[in-house]
Amino acid sequence: MSVPALQRDTAFQVRSLFRSLLRQSSQFSNYNFREYARRRTRDAFREHQRETEDRRIQELIQDGLQNLRMMKRQTVISQFYQMDRLVVEGQKTGKQTGKEGDIVRQKDTGWD
Repeated sequence: MSVPALQRDTAFQVRSLFRSLLRQSSQFSNYNFREYARRRTRDAFREHQRETEDRRIQELIQDGLQNLRMMKRQTVISQFYQMDRLVVEGQKTGKQTGKEGDIVRQKDTGWD
């Protein structure tokens, strides 16, 4: 294989790993963990975007794959401990019921 083909394959691996890490980070149920994982992923890739040594790039890819496996385990565990969504997340936790003028919110776990 020629050098440009190797670089293309490596670039594809890196982009694929980046997308997988971002996709997996969005699976955290807790807003703080979710945003931390996204920010940490972006910062790590920005920090190493100028790497040119093939051996170092492969080490970083292996570290990223290990982090992806760890993140998959943690997202499964985080699903067991779900809490109400925060205000900054912008989604409602229950549904609005009632007639005009009186608002009653019902959470998934019961009545307020």
